[in-house]
Amino acid sequence: MGLLDGKNIVITGVLTDASLAFGVAQLAQNEGASVVLTGAGRALSLTERVARKLPRPVDVFELDVTVPEHLDNVRAALAEKWGRVDGVLHAIGFAPEACLGDDFMAPTWTDVSVALHISAYSLKALADAFAPLMTNGGSFVGLDFDNSVAWPAYNWMGVSKSALESISRYLAVALGARGIRSNLVAAGPVKTMAAKSIPGFKKFEDAWDDRAPLGWDVTDSSAVAKACVALLSDWFPATTGEIVHVDGGYHAVGA
Repeated sequence: MGLLDGKNIVITGVLTDASLAFGVAQLAQNEGASVVLTGAGRALSLTERVARKLPRPVDVFELDVTVPEHLDNVRAALAEKWGRVDGVLHAIGFAPEACLGDDFMAPTWTDVSVALHISAYSLKALADAFAPLMTNGGSFVGLDFDNSVAWPAYNWMGVSKSALESISRYLAVALGARGIRSNLVAAGPVKTMAAKSIPGFKKFEDAWDDRAPLGWDVTDSSAVAKACVALLSDWFPATTGEIVHVDGGYHAVGA
């Protein structure tokens, strides 16, 4: 019996088979879940292509979180396909180039608003779309990068992650009475397509394994997938508004 037997899970953010979200989708299927993927814009074809590498065939829906019609359309499609949704993985993040790098002061509000909309507000947008289908309770799980400190080059994406953390806490309060949980997994750095877009990512790679008490392999996302699947399951029924660190313990080390 798998952790997700009988569960219907929506997975966003799969771009390649190195994506953290792909690892979650793969493990979710192995643990018994029915899964659908979503993709947006030019990346939709990438999602459709990599979906073929999953253990079982899945539907792929177009979902740009900044387009209300997409959210409505996917909700309607899943209401017809499944009748209910049990869990959603938020693995969505984007910041314009000006928001990353060495100059925190460079981006305008136009740049920053895009980063905040796609990387943070999108969690609330997914809740608007799918919470109505969580008729037996459910679980939202988001992928995070701990922002209790400022990171080199991460800049406004770091601010966006801080906003994501706050939104998750408020969703936990707003949805708790309906038996719906909202939690985040703060992952250590993993070599993904998203990571390649961050200037200075190599600095994280070089430091993490040395300082993490359990060590850290930037090519292995399996621990992150296990944490996400556990939070999507019924094994954390009284946990919400939480940030679970899956980083080898790096966050706990001062120097």
